[in-house]
Amino acid sequence: MLTGQEYIESLKKLKPIIYYEGKKIESVVGHPLIQPHINSAAATYDVAFDPAFEDLGTAVSHLTGEKINRFTYIHQTPEDLVKKVKMLRMIGQRTGSCFQRCVGFDALNAVYSTTYDMDQKLGTSYHSRFVEYLKGVEKRDTMITGAMTDPKGDRGLKPSKQADPDMYVHYVSKNEEGIIVRGAKAHMTGMANSHEMLIMPTTALKEEDADYAVCCVIPVDAPGVLHIFGRQTNDGRKYNEIDQGNFKFGVVGGETLTILEDVFVPWDKVFMCGEYEFAGTLVERFASFHRQNYGACKIGLTDIIIGACALIADYNGTAKANHIKDKIVEMIHLSETMYCCSLACSGEGRKLASGACYVDPLLANVVKQNITRYIYEICRISHDIAGGIIATLPSEVDLKHPELGKYVQKYMMGVASVPVENRFKILRLIENMTGGTALVESMHGAGSPQAQRVMLARQANLEHKKELAKKLVDISD
Repeated sequence: MLTGQEYIESLKKLKPIIYYEGKKIESVVGHPLIQPHINSAAATYDVAFDPAFEDLGTAVSHLTGEKINRFTYIHQTPEDLVKKVKMLRMIGQRTGSCFQRCVGFDALNAVYSTTYDMDQKLGTSYHSRFVEYLKGVEKRDTMITGAMTDPKGDRGLKPSKQADPDMYVHYVSKNEEGIIVRGAKAHMTGMANSHEMLIMPTTALKEEDADYAVCCVIPVDAPGVLHIFGRQTNDGRKYNEIDQGNFKFGVVGGETLTILEDVFVPWDKVFMCGEYEFAGTLVERFASFHRQNYGACKIGLTDIIIGACALIADYNGTAKANHIKDKIVEMIHLSETMYCCSLACSGEGRKLASGACYVDPLLANVVKQNITRYIYEICRISHDIAGGIIATLPSEVDLKHPELGKYVQKYMMGVASVPVENRFKILRLIENMTGGTALVESMHGAGSPQAQRVMLARQANLEHKKELAKKLVDISD
């Protein structure tokens, strides 16, 4: 297993091509826009060496019997799924940010079981190939970006019907050595500071879309790969410590638009190539695993938001007001409700044919549907408690200005015993953790709300519910 510092050192050996605002980033390590995301990902490595959380941060590989970082592990029991949830909440409490590694973790688990099913039905050898790859991931403690989301172009058209065929990643040729893939992946969390990307199809496919049924591993710095680092809310503040709020770990995950311009992938890194009938299975399993997470990592973040709101109430002199107390209790209620759902979908997990354990997909989608609503309500309440000052607070530069600073210090004072700088820090933390980027990620990460509603309708077994009603009042067809 790698320590957080060893992970950071490993990034220095990579040479990905990354641009931001038209300028090439020569090194992600030390770059003010990316370093906070690196620090957050490093926490997933360090937790494996924390004696207090060893049971959550590590696991024993079912392939080798070796102790490994849990982020490279294939779940074997419902207890493993529960430990994952508890681990994600705990790391969220440490970072107050997206720590990026969940997507690759979920991709590994989805691909593991899906390739097994493919081999059983089709006689392919994808699963054994993937197992060998997975052993290397465990040994190297690889950070992987789960690369599912395609640009999609015209959402009303299937991949093969797009005006531009590259709107979905597809293979353009194959030979005895491997395949050539082309297209792009959008909103790629943690891509800039990962080692590899695990490409997956983004939707269920039909026979005419078989070229888009591609699953493979590509190094982030492979020839033909180009990354464009995305804008984030208040990213211009990354050069001022206090103004950025969570200055050590950032806000979300440092997303990129990743272009694949005729990238070669050797066969030992290809785990689906044209088997369109299994694309939907892979997408559904990945989505369910990933939606499980949101009642865990996001609750770690809301734990910090709630704490920050209680602090700012202290700093503002409003902590004893009954309506403030009641609002904080409401935030706690919403937060723990979301956490309960993550535990429930994990505890109800079941074994698949591969031997790996899978979450209850219905309850996993309930988790994420709740997140798309309750996080917004928690953030609304936080703005209510903090006050309008989070939208109008002077900058850190003004706070520390040799002439203006005395006025900012004087008139931005709350409770006299609390340093003004401390009040600034908490206000900025609340602003940045509850602002645009964090809310958008809560809404659309792991799929937009409608995606969960589709899955809820599919998983709810309405025919069984109809039979329950008919049986109760003695109706027979």
